[in-house]
Amino acid sequence: MQIGVYPGSFDPVTLGHLDIIDRASRLCDHLVVGVLQNGSKYPMFTLDQRIRMLKKVTEPYGNVDVLSFDGLLVDFLKQQDAKIVFRGLRAVTDFEYELQMAQTNHSLYPEMETVFLTANVQYSYLSSTIVKDVLVHNGDISNFVPAPAIDMIKQFRR
Repeated sequence: MQIGVYPGSFDPVTLGHLDIIDRASRLCDHLVVGVLQNGSKYPMFTLDQRIRMLKKVTEPYGNVDVLSFDGLLVDFLKQQDAKIVFRGLRAVTDFEYELQMAQTNHSLYPEMETVFLTANVQYSYLSSTIVKDVLVHNGDISNFVPAPAIDMIKQFRR
């Protein structure tokens, strides 16, 4: 069984994230969406809220689970018995950082491979940071976030 992991902070989940989840879920038998708890970042949404949003938007996928992790990605991969990491690339600027991370992870866990999925052009500009900026200014996020997450985001922001 091929197990893949799509890691990220997902603060909040965007349509771009969901596009990568959809595509990655078709490339492996089982996909684990790994929600990073990073002590050096200050997320807008709690870990529990991010997990709840992701579980809601991935309900239609029978081969996707959502789990949290902290620490090294390679340790999480080993815990999940996964050898594939999926990463989305929006622009050339993403590639340099992602390449460094892929090479570092591969040197720590040679059995793993990183698969880069290029962003769907309609989401190539989209990031969680942009969504948060729009949210802070009470803008409409309906073109950026999966519909099932919108009500949750509004509820969590109260």
